[in-house]
Amino acid sequence: MGFKHQTNPIQIPVPGGKTISEHFGIPSAGNSDISIAHMVAPSGWGEPFQTPNFDEWTLMVRGKKQIEINGKIVILSAGESILIEKGTRVRYSNPFADDAEYWSVCKPAFALDLVNREDTSEGN
Repeated sequence: MGFKHQTNPIQIPVPGGKTISEHFGIPSAGNSDISIAHMVAPSGWGEPFQTPNFDEWTLMVRGKKQIEINGKIVILSAGESILIEKGTRVRYSNPFADDAEYWSVCKPAFALDLVNREDTSEGN
């Protein structure tokens, strides 16, 4: 007791070629308080706008990631970090030539029912 050594993170399949290796969170450790995941988003990747019910910290390792926040565009580069507070409308993408490698920490843990992604079937 007293620690959990994660040696086998859960690989979570997502569309668009992005890879997610979740070290701690709901599917990997049954923990809904926090999730910690290593991600690689390929060039050209993007996802719909969302308004999550969790805080999300992103720490860039390599490349760049574009973040649209309430109508403003922020480019996050290697060595930088950002906090997106819960209730903020945000869209993540990688329109750059190189892969974007980063760590994501969500509190409470990421869950599909908390992310509130917008429906893109009608052009949103």
